[in-house]
Amino acid sequence: MAVRLRLTRMGSKKKPFYRLVALDSETRRDGRALEYLGYYNPLQDPPEIKIDMDKVKAWMDKGAKPTDTVRSLIKKVSA
Repeated sequence: MAVRLRLTRMGSKKKPFYRLVALDSETRRDGRALEYLGYYNPLQDPPEIKIDMDKVKAWMDKGAKPTDTVRSLIKKVSA
C-alpha cells in the first residue's frame, strides 16, 4: 500500500476548499482518508493554509509521498 499526501476537494460549487489528507494511492480523490493533516482555502486573500507539520513529518517518515501541489504548500508553510 503506497500512501500519498494529497488534496481532497470540499466546499460547494464554485467555492472550492481543500483538505490535505493521507490516502492510499489507489483511493479516489474524495475517498475516505487515513488521516486529515490540514486544509487550504484558495478563496481567501491571501490564501489560507493550515498544515500540522508534525503529522506530515510522521507520514513522510513512514514512506508517504506528497503530490507536487502538496509539496509546494508545505514549502510555503515552512518558509
